This record gives sequence, structure tokens and C-alpha cells, in this order.
Amino acid sequence: MRALIQRVGHASVSVEGEVTGSCGRGLLILLGVGEGDTNAEAERLWHKASGLRIFDDAGDKTNLSLADVGGEVLVVSQFTLYANCRRGRRPSFTEAAAPELGRELYECFCELAEADLGAKHVGRGVFGTHMQVELVNDGPFTIWLDTAEL
Repeated sequence: MRALIQRVGHASVSVEGEVTGSCGRGLLILLGVGEGDTNAEAERLWHKASGLRIFDDAGDKTNLSLADVGGEVLVVSQFTLYANCRRGRRPSFTEAAAPELGRELYECFCELAEADLGAKHVGRGVFGTHMQVELVNDGPFTIWLDTAEL
């Protein structure tokens, strides 16, 4: 699994002009599921992402985690994180999971977040739809995680 994590002041996702999920101060997590990923990767990725100490403490040092600051999360599925651009100019997405597996592990990841933070602190996109994401990247602070490298 792959995640592009952005520390945000706030973020939202809309489908056909209607907001389907949002978060205040916290993390926007763009989540990609690859072929062969399992619940174990979802758990490892959530625990790594949620434990990152990327929020400032009183001394302006990045020493605090999402839980430390009472942060929120918006999770948006994004199979394009598995784009292979090595050849030609059209990305290939053959390394991304099939939609059934992608949806299952996206839901698993969101449920892990809800179990840790409470459902009211976790916003979601709508799997498999065209979405518009708006955010205020705080920092900017953006981190790439890949379970193959964790």
C-alpha cells in the first residue's frame, strides 16, 4: 500500500459538488492499494501514518503525533499512486489492486483510523468515483509512505 500524507489545516472531498468527507487540523491521506496487499499492510500503514511526529510542539519542533494534537483525518482512495511511468507518456496502472481488493483495504484502513480516533474525526472520499479534493497544506508538509519500504 502507498500513502501520500499531507499535514493540513483543513481538507475536504466532494463528489458532484457535494462534500462527502472533511477534516480539520490533521492529515489528508491519499491511499493507494497495490496487487497482493492485505489487511496486514493496511494496519502497518495506518500505525505508521498515525504515529508520525509531524506536528509542532510548543518549541516549534515536530515532536507531536496526530493523537497528541487531537487531529483529524481525511482518507481518499487514489489508485493513481500506483502509476508506472517508466515507458512512454501514458501511465500504466497494472500494479494497482483490482477494485474489489482496493475497496476492501480502503475500508479496512478507514476502520482502523475510526477505531483509533473515533468516527467523527475521520472523513472519507467515495471509492471509485471522480472526486475533487480541497486542502490547505500546513507547512507545506508532505510525506510518502510505501509498505514495501516500511
